[in-house]
Amino acid sequence: MNNVCEEQVFSSIFKSNSKTIFNYIYYKFGNEEKAHDAVQEAFVKLWENCAKVMPEKAKSYLYTVANNLYLNVLKAEKVRLKYADSSLEHTNESPEFLMEEKEYKQKLDKALEDLPENQRTTFLLNRIDGKKYAEIAEMEGVSVKAIEKRMHLALKTLREQIDGI
Repeated sequence: MNNVCEEQVFSSIFKSNSKTIFNYIYYKFGNEEKAHDAVQEAFVKLWENCAKVMPEKAKSYLYTVANNLYLNVLKAEKVRLKYADSSLEHTNESPEFLMEEKEYKQKLDKALEDLPENQRTTFLLNRIDGKKYAEIAEMEGVSVKAIEKRMHLALKTLREQIDGI
């Protein structure tokens, strides 16, 4: 029988989930270092409780633990979402183009930041990580319908705030 306490099973759970759980926490709260800490700590807790967690429940256990750990870290801290600077190397674009692109990115960052946390998380998991609605619903512990509604509202808000999305 597969057991989370077996190194091979634990290792495969780590390989298949650590990056997505990191992105989930990062998108949700916007702090890379703290997201890394929460993910590491979640896997430590999984290892400590490996006898109690069935392999098929490990993924949801990790999401819950990482999320709770992060919430504990946050407490009253107000978090601003910081996105990795994705400025590309431009070689022959005009200064006007570069200026417009920078303004657009600032508008987009501001619009994303202003979205409710659950809509922002859903939007980023879908559009950046390519997660399907069903996967996001499982991560968030809600129905696919709820994810569809969040995505619809996020896109509607972003369209209103930014021309051309």
